[in-house]
Amino acid sequence: KLELRLLADVGLLGKPNSGKSSLVNAVSSANPKVADFEFTTLKPSLGVVDYITDKSFVISDIPGLITGASKGVGLGFQFLKHLSRTRVILQIIDVGDKEIQEIEKESKELIKELKEFDSNLIRKVKWLVLNKIDLISKEEQKKIKDHMTKSQDLNVDLISAKQRLGTENLMKKIGFELEKFDE
Repeated sequence: KLELRLLADVGLLGKPNSGKSSLVNAVSSANPKVADFEFTTLKPSLGVVDYITDKSFVISDIPGLITGASKGVGLGFQFLKHLSRTRVILQIIDVGDKEIQEIEKESKELIKELKEFDSNLIRKVKWLVLNKIDLISKEEQKKIKDHMTKSQDLNVDLISAKQRLGTENLMKKIGFELEKFDE
């Protein structure tokens, strides 16, 4: 039996409707299905991100994880297995209409599912991407970013995939980080 080892450079970890497909759509030429309902994405889609001239990486839109995914709920095993085939994992959380505690809880739930599936995958989680910032005030954005930066050992970036705010800068940071892996 032949098994694919590397699917993409970057995998997106998030709950359904967190904006993973919108991010892939915003930063690459891929056109994953984007809709305002859960489980729009049922299989991974790949996109090539050109972060600077003549430099690119592959990003993978992984279907959203639900609680219990690490125990096989839904198609959890399949989705998590795709993340094991990436070099870096970005955790994406929708911050619209959420309190800081809800955002932090969601982040911990995603990490828990990942850890329960394969504790080695935690080392690949390098970024916490807070999406849908266009739905909250600048003051709230700053509060959330400051809190999450202090409480997480991750790079924290604010974006709006739909509005393409912060996405180009985020992709450059990720591209340069991937270059360090290759040195």
